Amino acid sequence: MRKENGKTSDALECLLQRIARLTEQGELHTTAIPGLSLFRRTEPTEPVTGMYQPSICLIAQGAKRVKLGDESLVYDAQHYLITSVHLPTVVQITEASPEKPYLGLRLTFDLREVSQLMADSQLPPPRTRESSRGMATGEVTRPLLNAFQRLIDLLNEDEDIPILAPVIQREIIYRLLVGDQGARLRQIATAGSQSQQIARAIEWLKGNFTQPLRIDDLAEQASMSTSTFHHHFRSMTALSPLQYQKQLRLREARRLMLMERLDAATAGFQVGYESPSQFSREYSRLFGAPPLRDITNLRQVAGGKRG
Repeated sequence: MRKENGKTSDALECLLQRIARLTEQGELHTTAIPGLSLFRRTEPTEPVTGMYQPSICLIAQGAKRVKLGDESLVYDAQHYLITSVHLPTVVQITEASPEKPYLGLRLTFDLREVSQLMADSQLPPPRTRESSRGMATGEVTRPLLNAFQRLIDLLNEDEDIPILAPVIQREIIYRLLVGDQGARLRQIATAGSQSQQIARAIEWLKGNFTQPLRIDDLAEQASMSTSTFHHHFRSMTALSPLQYQKQLRLREARRLMLMERLDAATAGFQVGYESPSQFSREYSRLFGAPPLRDITNLRQVAGGKRG
């Protein structure tokens, strides 16, 4: 057991060195491999809102806290974070310094690829019983680290990426499916399952969040009663459908104000709000400040970083 732990530590150190080298010039490195991003931060951060995609996140050094609804998940170099549907979160890097920066990566994946791998393979039974939550932490293993090392090494051989990256990404998905959080992925990728039906409802909400929300219609699409749909939706996302829609609306309004310089009333109207006062009240509740003050603060921070 000690020998295995030593090999895992060695693999983690190799991954750390690769990420450190590739992120020397900045906090974010978007790689030539589709879906793979690398990160570096030299100090802890304040809690910030974010949207997690279906993905796996690994940390080579440091730690991060992710709040999903009222639940907090902490992960570090020994634990990965897996997300199986799009989820609004509050994120905070808790361990980072100039001497030991936070170093991590994110690899997004398509649930259709997960379904295809399940259809093509005779997978062993999952290690743990099924769980309905769409986000969880799992234990990092040496085979998983080795696969990520080989994926990152492809960045030195650009001509190999189109052929070999999909093969290694498929291996990573396999490692997740047979790992301690594999049941979570299998549920959502299984055609006709309640989890997949909820995942489809989430996709619909993402594309139609400006429209009035009719829970009965969504439940009918998912072939569930309204109460059953509501229960399973909250189990997966830690939010009600209405809360989920509200988060999507407010995040898009924030983007419109920040990037397209819309005023608060126009941004609120574009994302589906009819009442400016309600928009301002709910915006303040999510982001901690009224729209104008929040956007002003964001621009000041961005200006300070550029300077």
